[in-house]
Amino acid sequence: MREQVIESILENKIIAIVRGADEEKVPKIAQALYEGGVKLMEVTFNQKDPASFVHTQNAIRKSRELMGSKMLIGAGTVTSVALVEAAKEAGAQYIVSPDTDEDVIRRTVELDMVSLPGAYTATEAKKAHNAGADFVKLFPCIDNAPAYLKALSAPLNHIRFLAVGGVNADNCAAFMNAGAYGVGVGGYLVNKEWVAQERYDLITAEARRFVENINIK
Repeated sequence: MREQVIESILENKIIAIVRGADEEKVPKIAQALYEGGVKLMEVTFNQKDPASFVHTQNAIRKSRELMGSKMLIGAGTVTSVALVEAAKEAGAQYIVSPDTDEDVIRRTVELDMVSLPGAYTATEAKKAHNAGADFVKLFPCIDNAPAYLKALSAPLNHIRFLAVGGVNADNCAAFMNAGAYGVGVGGYLVNKEWVAQERYDLITAEARRFVENINIK
């Protein structure tokens, strides 16, 4: 399963990040993304509200049930081993974190899930890779991020970087051309206003734009 998920990330390149949406809406978001060609979705835990963790689990579970094998569903903002295990129980297929936590990485791999920890410096990226990360999420991608990614990945060309934070349909190709293996996209794709208004058609349309633009040279 791990290799299948890795291959899907390499092939599809775009991970949509769902943050703060009601659990009943998340499967609808998944369907809208899929109709636009995005086949990877990450549902995030809200660290400020541990009581909401169960709702995140439910959202992951319901999305898996609806989408089946058509879409790969991961858990995001996973900052502890306990959350790795909670995500696994809900059916998550990969684990995304904002930081590099070696215990989180190792437990993710032990549970046969793909590991995507966050890092910003060369030291953090190397630490994550050595702990077993399958990809390293360059986060946050701010300011002149494509140039920074290119400079970072030159000496660390054995590490598969994903660009996350500040990625939109207009600049996603620049990150790919700078050496990213994929991108993670939040509000520029799963827009909170669109979700609140249940304008899933707008999510589908923006997903199509990302898919069209991601490989432009």
